[in-house]
Amino acid sequence: MLRVITLNLNGIRSASSKGVYAWLAAQNADVICLQELKAQAPDLSLEMLNPPGLHGYFHYAEKKGYSGVGIYSKRQPDQIIEGLGIADIDVEGRYIEAIYGDLSVVSLYLPSGSSGEERQAAKFAFMERFLPRLEALANSGREFILCGDWNIA
Repeated sequence: MLRVITLNLNGIRSASSKGVYAWLAAQNADVICLQELKAQAPDLSLEMLNPPGLHGYFHYAEKKGYSGVGIYSKRQPDQIIEGLGIADIDVEGRYIEAIYGDLSVVSLYLPSGSSGEERQAAKFAFMERFLPRLEALANSGREFILCGDWNIA
Protein backbone atom coordinates (compact mmCIF):
# COMPACT_ATOMS: atom_id res chain seq x y z
CA MET A 1 0.00 0.00 0.00
CA LEU A 2 1.32 3.40 -1.01
CA ARG A 3 0.97 6.13 1.63
CA VAL A 4 0.49 9.58 0.05
CA ILE A 5 0.03 12.95 1.76
CA THR A 6 -0.88 16.24 0.11
CA LEU A 7 -0.15 19.41 2.01
CA ASN A 8 -0.60 23.12 1.35
CA LEU A 9 2.33 24.62 3.23
CA ASN A 10 1.36 28.29 2.89
CA GLY A 11 5.11 28.89 2.73
CA ILE A 12 7.76 26.18 3.10
CA ARG A 13 9.98 28.29 5.36
CA SER A 14 7.09 29.14 7.66
CA ALA A 15 6.00 25.48 7.76
CA SER A 16 9.56 24.43 8.57
CA SER A 17 9.73 26.84 11.50
CA LYS A 18 6.46 25.36 12.81
CA GLY A 19 7.80 21.78 12.83
CA VAL A 20 6.39 20.33 9.62
CA TYR A 21 9.48 18.15 9.05
CA ALA A 22 9.17 16.40 12.41
CA TRP A 23 5.48 15.84 11.65
CA LEU A 24 6.23 14.49 8.17
CA ALA A 25 8.86 12.09 9.54
CA ALA A 26 6.28 10.69 11.96
CA GLN A 27 3.81 10.09 9.11
CA ASN A 28 6.13 7.67 7.26
CA ALA A 29 4.61 8.60 3.89
CA ASP A 30 5.99 7.23 0.62
CA VAL A 31 5.10 10.38 -1.31
CA ILE A 32 4.29 13.89 -0.08
CA CYS A 33 2.82 16.41 -2.50
CA LEU A 34 3.37 20.05 -1.57
CA GLN A 35 1.60 23.20 -2.65
CA GLU A 36 2.26 26.88 -2.04
CA LEU A 37 6.01 26.75 -1.44
CA LYS A 38 6.34 30.55 -1.68
CA ALA A 39 10.11 30.16 -2.18
CA GLN A 40 12.82 29.46 -4.73
CA ALA A 41 15.74 27.00 -4.53
CA PRO A 42 18.22 29.45 -2.92
CA ASP A 43 15.71 30.03 -0.10
CA LEU A 44 15.59 26.37 0.94
CA SER A 45 17.72 24.68 3.58
CA LEU A 46 19.15 21.20 2.97
CA GLU A 47 16.35 19.75 5.11
CA MET A 48 13.76 21.47 2.94
CA LEU A 49 15.40 20.30 -0.28
CA ASN A 50 15.86 16.68 0.82
CA PRO A 51 14.43 15.75 4.22
CA PRO A 52 16.02 12.65 5.78
CA GLY A 53 15.01 9.57 3.80
CA LEU A 54 13.29 11.59 1.07
CA HIS A 55 14.15 13.01 -2.34
CA GLY A 56 12.78 16.48 -3.09
CA TYR A 57 11.59 17.80 -6.45
CA PHE A 58 10.17 21.27 -7.02
CA HIS A 59 8.60 23.55 -9.59
CA TYR A 60 9.13 27.10 -8.39
CA ALA A 61 7.23 30.21 -9.41
CA GLU A 62 9.37 32.87 -11.04
CA LYS A 63 7.84 35.50 -8.77
CA LYS A 64 9.51 35.50 -5.34
CA GLY A 65 7.33 34.44 -2.42
CA TYR A 66 4.59 33.11 -4.69
CA SER A 67 3.00 29.77 -5.45
CA GLY A 68 5.24 26.76 -6.23
CA VAL A 69 4.73 23.00 -5.88
CA GLY A 70 6.87 20.04 -4.91
CA ILE A 71 7.02 16.33 -4.30
CA TYR A 72 8.99 14.46 -1.64
CA SER A 73 9.46 10.78 -2.32
CA LYS A 74 11.15 7.85 -0.61
CA ARG A 75 11.90 6.35 -4.01
CA GLN A 76 13.57 8.28 -6.80
CA PRO A 77 11.13 8.66 -9.68
CA ASP A 78 12.02 7.56 -13.18
CA GLN A 79 11.15 11.02 -14.46
CA ILE A 80 10.03 14.44 -13.22
CA ILE A 81 7.88 16.76 -15.32
CA GLU A 82 7.91 20.39 -14.21
CA GLY A 83 5.05 22.40 -15.62
CA LEU A 84 2.43 21.81 -18.28
CA GLY A 85 4.42 23.28 -21.16
CA ILE A 86 2.22 26.39 -21.12
CA ALA A 87 4.50 29.37 -20.50
CA ASP A 88 2.12 31.74 -18.72
CA ILE A 89 1.01 28.95 -16.37
CA ASP A 90 4.45 27.45 -15.84
CA VAL A 91 5.96 30.75 -14.63
CA GLU A 92 3.63 30.42 -11.62
CA GLY A 93 4.99 26.98 -10.58
CA ARG A 94 1.66 25.16 -10.43
CA TYR A 95 2.33 21.61 -11.71
CA ILE A 96 4.87 18.88 -11.04
CA GLU A 97 4.57 15.20 -11.93
CA ALA A 98 6.69 12.29 -10.71
CA ILE A 99 6.67 9.14 -12.84
CA TYR A 100 7.34 5.75 -11.27
CA GLY A 101 7.00 2.96 -13.82
CA ASP A 102 3.30 2.91 -14.74
CA LEU A 103 2.28 5.35 -11.97
CA SER A 104 2.22 9.14 -12.12
CA VAL A 105 1.88 11.30 -9.01
CA VAL A 106 0.94 14.94 -9.58
CA SER A 107 1.12 17.91 -7.22
CA LEU A 108 -1.08 20.73 -8.48
CA TYR A 109 -1.86 24.22 -7.19
CA LEU A 110 -4.71 25.98 -8.94
CA PRO A 111 -5.02 29.74 -8.91
CA SER A 112 -7.41 31.26 -6.42
CA GLY A 113 -10.25 33.22 -7.93
CA SER A 114 -11.32 34.88 -4.71
CA SER A 115 -9.44 38.17 -5.15
CA GLY A 116 -11.51 39.41 -8.07
CA GLU A 117 -12.91 38.81 -11.52
CA GLU A 118 -9.50 38.87 -13.23
CA ARG A 119 -8.12 36.08 -11.01
CA GLN A 120 -11.37 34.11 -11.34
CA ALA A 121 -10.99 34.32 -15.13
CA ALA A 122 -7.36 33.18 -14.78
CA LYS A 123 -8.50 30.23 -12.68
CA PHE A 124 -11.11 29.17 -15.25
CA ALA A 125 -8.53 29.57 -18.03
CA PHE A 126 -6.09 27.39 -16.09
CA MET A 127 -8.74 24.69 -15.60
CA GLU A 128 -9.67 24.76 -19.29
CA ARG A 129 -6.03 24.49 -20.35
CA PHE A 130 -5.25 21.82 -17.74
CA LEU A 131 -8.12 19.58 -18.89
CA PRO A 132 -6.22 18.13 -21.91
CA ARG A 133 -3.37 17.03 -19.59
CA LEU A 134 -5.86 15.46 -17.20
CA GLU A 135 -7.60 13.68 -20.10
CA ALA A 136 -4.23 12.47 -21.40
CA LEU A 137 -3.43 11.01 -17.97
CA ALA A 138 -6.85 9.37 -17.76
CA ASN A 139 -6.55 7.87 -21.25
CA SER A 140 -2.91 6.80 -20.97
CA GLY A 141 -3.64 3.44 -19.37
CA ARG A 142 -1.33 4.48 -16.55
CA GLU A 143 -2.33 4.72 -12.92
CA PHE A 144 -2.20 8.24 -11.52
CA ILE A 145 -2.67 10.06 -8.25
CA LEU A 146 -3.70 13.69 -8.55
CA CYS A 147 -2.98 15.69 -5.40
CA GLY A 148 -3.30 19.36 -4.82
CA ASP A 149 -5.01 22.48 -3.71
CA TRP A 150 -7.83 23.16 -6.14
CA ASN A 151 -8.87 26.44 -4.48
CA ILE A 152 -12.50 25.45 -4.97
CA ALA A 153 -14.11 26.06 -1.57
